[in-house]
Amino acid sequence: MRVPLDGVSWDALSLVDAVDDRPLIERRAVLRGGFYEMQARTAIERVPAGAGVAQRWAVSPYRGCAHACRGCGARGGHRRLGLDAGRDFDTRVVVRANVVERLRGELARWGGEPLAVGVGGDCYQEAERTYRLMPGVVRALGEAGVPFTVYTKSPLVLRDAELLVAAGARVAVSIAFVDERIRRAVEPGAVGAQARLELVSALVEAGVECRVLMAPVLPLLSDAADQLAATVRRIAAAGAVAVEPVVLRLPVGTRSWYLEWLGEAHPGLVARYEELYDGAGVPSAEYEGRITGQIEQLCRVYGMACGVWEPVGRRRPGGEQLELV
Repeated sequence: MRVPLDGVSWDALSLVDAVDDRPLIERRAVLRGGFYEMQARTAIERVPAGAGVAQRWAVSPYRGCAHACRGCGARGGHRRLGLDAGRDFDTRVVVRANVVERLRGELARWGGEPLAVGVGGDCYQEAERTYRLMPGVVRALGEAGVPFTVYTKSPLVLRDAELLVAAGARVAVSIAFVDERIRRAVEPGAVGAQARLELVSALVEAGVECRVLMAPVLPLLSDAADQLAATVRRIAAAGAVAVEPVVLRLPVGTRSWYLEWLGEAHPGLVARYEELYDGAGVPSAEYEGRITGQIEQLCRVYGMACGVWEPVGRRRPGGEQLELV
């Protein structure tokens, strides 16, 4: 419709016809202190393919992660918010401010299947210092008796050590390699391997059930025999009792970001990666079996278990174990 005004015709658009083409997150969230605050519609969500964890369901207080790990399998989730899976994932962290309230409601009808915590972004990244969502998440899971594993690279998890013990939580600290040059290139926002090894020791001393997620092992970058041996040796020295190895996955959202970096830093490896990975971003079974076999052998040498954690049954408040459901 055209409306004359002072002799000039203007297009008058109705509110109904107006289109808000901003990214979904900017329409649903409030930007506060550099973080996007939004209300979660659900707390428990299916683990995305390529996440590299054993659980099928997860709780993630944060989406995106300031650790900026190039091979993070959660990157694709940012695209559903209208953001990119690269730089936006690293810098535009989404806070699910009502996650504890939602979680308590969903746990009331949850069947008891084990949950992962922190798959969509490290649950103890810098945003947690401001929002402190994890104590509520841990208490809710502990009170419901649901077995859960916290995945993190951050020493901030030590703040909640007593809560984690009381809730019967397991903690998996990610240490894929001990070479600082590699860490600075592919995990620029995370603390170094030594700090994470010290974290493992501190968690064990505090009585937290802890193991190391040796993930992701990077093909042709951190998979040499001497690199694997050095990593497993130092993990054992830190007091870990088990290692769970995971070779890098490159699902949609992660693949393009990782290969873009690889093409800049190691252009000679791009073609070899294209041969190694299938269309779903999974490495060849032969390669993966060889790498995990080497790590398993090293774990035996150092007296550690190797592989996926055995599932645990639902717990009663106070710690008594029930049958696996």
